Amino acid sequence: MQANKRRSLVVGNWKMNGDRSLVEKIQSQFSQASLANMDWAICPPAAYLGLFDSKTPLGAQNVSQFDSGAHTGELSVSIVKDLGCQYVIVGHSERREDNFESDEVVALKVEKILAAGLTPILCVGEPESVRDAGTVFEYLTKQLDAVVTLVGISAFANIVLAYEPIWAIGTGKTASPAQAQDVHGFIRGYLANLDSNIAAGTTILYGGSVKGSNAKELFSQADVDGGLIGGASLNPEDFLSICLAANL
Repeated sequence: MQANKRRSLVVGNWKMNGDRSLVEKIQSQFSQASLANMDWAICPPAAYLGLFDSKTPLGAQNVSQFDSGAHTGELSVSIVKDLGCQYVIVGHSERREDNFESDEVVALKVEKILAAGLTPILCVGEPESVRDAGTVFEYLTKQLDAVVTLVGISAFANIVLAYEPIWAIGTGKTASPAQAQDVHGFIRGYLANLDSNIAAGTTILYGGSVKGSNAKELFSQADVDGGLIGGASLNPEDFLSICLAANL
């Protein structure tokens, strides 16, 4: 990595997985780890957030765009903040698809997260059909435009971006380091067209079948600042090896 590389971040997204035993194993695995040169966090199912000790950086997998009230099953930003969360994943492709979250709803959630003083991890990414059609950049621009329109480019000083090609999530397929860099470079260029200083400082993660065996090469790309890790984050040894690959 080049000397002026942004500080790396690796976030484990457990999705609808995990148990008390995994909480204990993660805490044990990382208790002696030396990761002074990077940041990391775990985003477990909400029911497990309260089981972690204060040494584990935490994030929520989702929040509501509403502050409180009659929204059964939802979590507000104040609730996840009260549980010790620092980060919130927003706009993950599975939320966009399973829960029909539009670009506009995602933008509203980003606004709420920022207002609460938490860090949104804003996910963008394309399905395989869009990649095959050659319209990846247009697709990502629409997703980014919705957030910029609502919160403004200056807010991206406090936003982490995560590029997650949908065709590489849970499929075993992984964007090559060159493919990842191509899209990350586009995203940083999109931001630079609005504010070059914001673009230079924005952390952009890659998410899509990252493993200990490919993490180092992915993270060595100029505009890849770490990873949003799914399946591999459920294995404490694998997740630690990915974090170590970012600890440069």
